[in-house]
Amino acid sequence: MRQPIRKKRRKRSSGSEQQDRWMITYADLITLLLIFFVVMYAMSRLDTEKYKLVTESLQSTFKSGDSILEQGSGLTGTADTEKHKNPQTDTTGEKDPEPLSDRELAFRKQEEELADFMQVIKQYVQDNQLHNDIFISDEPQGIAITLSDRFLFPPGRAELKDGADPVLGKLASLFRDLHTTVSIEGHTDTVPVGRYSEYKDNWELSGARAMSVLRYFLDVSKLDPSSFQYAGYADTRPAADNETVQGRQKNRRVEITVLRQLRK
Repeated sequence: MRQPIRKKRRKRSSGSEQQDRWMITYADLITLLLIFFVVMYAMSRLDTEKYKLVTESLQSTFKSGDSILEQGSGLTGTADTEKHKNPQTDTTGEKDPEPLSDRELAFRKQEEELADFMQVIKQYVQDNQLHNDIFISDEPQGIAITLSDRFLFPPGRAELKDGADPVLGKLASLFRDLHTTVSIEGHTDTVPVGRYSEYKDNWELSGARAMSVLRYFLDVSKLDPSSFQYAGYADTRPAADNETVQGRQKNRRVEITVLRQLRK
C-alpha cells in the first residue's frame, strides 16, 4: 500500500513545478522592459551640446575631404597630394573673394565721392546757418539738395536773386569733380500764377526756375552740359500740405539731386 501512495505524491509535486514555470518567463519579460526603459531614459538625457559638436565635426570632415577613388587626398588629407585632381584649398575653409569688375569698382568709387560731397555740403550749410533754406538727404536715387525759393527767386518769377550766387557757386565747384549726372527739378505750390504773369501756368514757371539754375551752372560756372538734366513738375509732386502757408512754402522749391548713376 505504501508504494502507490509514493507515486501519487510524485505526480502532484511534478504538476506544481510545471505550473510555476510561467513565473520565470514573466520575470524575464519584466527585466527586459526595465532595461529598455533605462536605455531610453539614458538616451533622452544625451548632452545636446556634445552631440552638436560631434555632428558638426563629422560634417566638416566629410565636406572637406576628397574621394580617394576619384584621385582625391582622402578624408585625412594624407593620400597622395601630388596626383590628386583637386587643388589645395585654404585651411580656413574660406574661398578667396572674386575680384570686383570694373563697373563694381566704379560704383564703389562713386559712393565714396557722394559721401564726401554730402559731408562738405552739410558743413557748408551749418557754417552759413542755412538750415531753413537748404535741406540735404541721402535718397536711394542719390544725394538730394532741396533749395527753398525764398532765397532763389522773387515771388512768381524765375530770375535768380543775387543771394543765390554763393550757394550755387559752392555746388558748382563740387559738381566739377563728380563723375555722375545731376538732376535739377522745379516745383511749385497749387496757387495759380497771376493774371499778368509772363508764364502761362505753374508748369512753365517750375520749368523756367529749373532752367535758371541749370543756366547758372552752364553759363556762369562753365560746367559740362552732358552732366545735367532738368524738368519742371508744377504742383504734381508736393512735399507738404498745400492747405497751409508753411506747406505751400515747402512746395515752392528746386531739388538738385546728384544721381547714383555712372556716366557712359
